[in-house]
Amino acid sequence: MHANLFAHYEALLRGECARLIGEGLLPAGLDLDRITVEEPRDPDHGDLATNAAMVLARPAGRNPRELAETLATWLRGLGGVASVEIAGPGFINLGLDISAWHGVLRTAMTLGDGFGRASIGNGEKVNVEYVSANPTGPLHVGHCRGAVVGDALASLLEHAGYAVTREYYINDAGAQVDILARSAYLRYREALGEAIGPIPEGLYPGEYVADTGTAIRGEYGRELKDRPESEWLADVRRIAINDQMSRIRDDLKALNIRHDVFFSERSLTEGPSDKVAETIEALRARDLVYEGRLPPPRGQPSPDWEDREQTLFRSTAFGDDVDRPLMKSDGSYTYFASDIAYHYDKFARGFTHMIDIWGADHGGYVKRMKAAVEAITGGRGELDVKLCQMVRLFRGGEPVAMSKRAGEFVTLREVVGEVGADAVRFMMLFRRSDAPLDFDFVKVAEQSRDNPVFYVQYAHARISSVFRNAAQEMSAFAEGPPAVEDVSLALLSDEFEVQLLRRLAHYPKTVEAAARAHEPHRIAFYLHELAGDFHALWNRGKELPYLRFIDAGRIDYTSARLAMLGVVAYVLRDGLGILGVSAPEEMD
Repeated sequence: MHANLFAHYEALLRGECARLIGEGLLPAGLDLDRITVEEPRDPDHGDLATNAAMVLARPAGRNPRELAETLATWLRGLGGVASVEIAGPGFINLGLDISAWHGVLRTAMTLGDGFGRASIGNGEKVNVEYVSANPTGPLHVGHCRGAVVGDALASLLEHAGYAVTREYYINDAGAQVDILARSAYLRYREALGEAIGPIPEGLYPGEYVADTGTAIRGEYGRELKDRPESEWLADVRRIAINDQMSRIRDDLKALNIRHDVFFSERSLTEGPSDKVAETIEALRARDLVYEGRLPPPRGQPSPDWEDREQTLFRSTAFGDDVDRPLMKSDGSYTYFASDIAYHYDKFARGFTHMIDIWGADHGGYVKRMKAAVEAITGGRGELDVKLCQMVRLFRGGEPVAMSKRAGEFVTLREVVGEVGADAVRFMMLFRRSDAPLDFDFVKVAEQSRDNPVFYVQYAHARISSVFRNAAQEMSAFAEGPPAVEDVSLALLSDEFEVQLLRRLAHYPKTVEAAARAHEPHRIAFYLHELAGDFHALWNRGKELPYLRFIDAGRIDYTSARLAMLGVVAYVLRDGLGILGVSAPEEMD
């Protein structure tokens, strides 16, 4: 059987329809890829539902219910199928026999580490860009969410067979890094013993800048003190950016976040060639750049709007609301122009599929950036942008005050330092990224079922304890779970055991669906449900001794249950691994 139960029956249905076509009972040329097998929305409608008759009837010139009857007759003869019913205009609902769920467990035991891994990516190169915070200060809790979502998504895509590159775009060009440099130079003078007084408005006040000032003193001594800005700005900016990026890397390391590539925005214009200028000219050659004027923005006046002729990208040709400027009045490039060049560079590196993780405050930027990628790649490149909504911090239900140490925000390091990387990562993924997230320090530290990360990790720890006890009480299990050929899975017949098997059957499909949708939170949801089914079976064993996992007097039942728990433990480890969360074998 296919590891994905749904894909297994989908393949069987397509094979049957191909047979009907070969025998002339259905016309040639039907698109069999439109056939799907899904879980019915209403559990009362069975275990599986297929649209086969609905999507084939019209192109085949057949009545949907008539075609459904033909397929239903064949489906009733399939192994593992207990019932087949036709619903509405031609949907087919299937109920599966218990042997189908045993088959899933046997397949999972046979595949081992292959269960839940997919090949839908076919080795396609994917670039996932995440965090990409300005190197002007510590990462805060808002960056934390995007970092976790991006890292988990990259792992999920790797799990599904994609060749993933994790990338960080360093915004080291523009006014903000010059402000950082001026802030660092002021602190450099302070490090030399000068009284600088209050930090002027407009400069970065954080104490982390003072550390950068000390680093500048260590490299240059008093050499830069009396020089004009034009002579020290580039050197101080370099040290400040490197210092901040070192801190950012350390922050990410604390959260077990890694990147393969750190791409410098400044390299677009300071390398061997001006890639931004080249990108603009490439667009101009296709009549996608012109000189013109923009109408004033509707509603609230924008301070950035200028009534002047300027270089514009024909963004409206690709579905955007207005055309977009590429050059500022002082002749420098807009951020948008640099971003187009950056994504064009990704495309040139072989990435036709690009995913960016942005903060929700960049939502208005999505349409123009997708338009730009479509334009500059000639439609061969695809950009998907995932927005991460804000994180609201609480402690026992009360909002958390701003960080005194950072002066402006709660840092990523503070959050990880208090509750640990596992809790932060899981909770950042236990909600859709486009929905606001409430993070309560007290709740994520609780050892209760109300704490999702504890609930899931505790399930794995409990199973580990079962195997330790089995090894001590029964010599047959000293080496761990039994081999697949040594187990009678038909003994797993209690409704709670079957429910656990049903849940296991959904894992491969969940991985594939989450990867296709670029939604790692689906894995967190699934693991929570799997843990719930396991804990329910554990508690049932307390009430009904004959359902306990270890029964020295019945080695056959013990073998079957340990086999089931071995797969549950694997899926918990595998899913938590995708999320970047540990699967402990013991918990206090």
